[in-house]
Amino acid sequence: MLNLNAITLSATDDLVSQLTEETSTSVDMEQFIISTICSIVIGFLISGVYMFTHRKSGFEQSHAITIVALPVVVGTIIMLVGNTAQAFSLAGVFSLVRFRSGSIESSDICYIFFSVAAGLACGTGYVQYAFLFLVILGVVLIVMSQFNFGKPLTKHMTLKISIPENLNYLGLFDSTLDKYCTSWNLQRVKTTEFGSLFDLVFNAEVKNTADQKKFLDELRTLNGNLNITLVLNRKEDKIYA
Repeated sequence: MLNLNAITLSATDDLVSQLTEETSTSVDMEQFIISTICSIVIGFLISGVYMFTHRKSGFEQSHAITIVALPVVVGTIIMLVGNTAQAFSLAGVFSLVRFRSGSIESSDICYIFFSVAAGLACGTGYVQYAFLFLVILGVVLIVMSQFNFGKPLTKHMTLKISIPENLNYLGLFDSTLDKYCTSWNLQRVKTTEFGSLFDLVFNAEVKNTADQKKFLDELRTLNGNLNITLVLNRKEDKIYA
């Protein structure tokens, strides 16, 4: 069986050796300092846009810091390697390291590429285009965030309803769920409290216009005022284990 790690390390060593032999070591210090400073400034601005557009949904500090550092790292690679095509090849080797955070979303990855592109522009000397790129894409992202572009008409939610053991739940909540949800399905039924209660777990697409308090109040009148849990995003069943 092929050892993937050994092959990757060998390819990386060969590439680094080739770059070391073929690349000129002379780097204009003034250009390096200007590019690095501009990369840092652009990184902070991109991170600011990221935090602003994620202020409601929340964000992780590590992502904000990564967005600041990436333009500097990428720009430095471009300048020190010298040959743009070879620099791209070296950066491609780094891409073998994938994100291992389970919470990273598509929008976070978009900002990662945003930072990389800005770093490439600074590293190749096109600082003015990097700032122009920052302004154009930054404004677009902020405008889309302000107008909730692409926001769905429903929210993915998980609904957990407790009922007494002697209550027939089949069809009991159908009319209420149809009133407040565009679609729903019964995901799981589980006995609790030594069989004296049943827990019903639903996956539901709740309308954005729905009054959640009224929704829960109507459900409480049907389940004997027992516990009801409405999770604001779809979760796996294991959280109810």
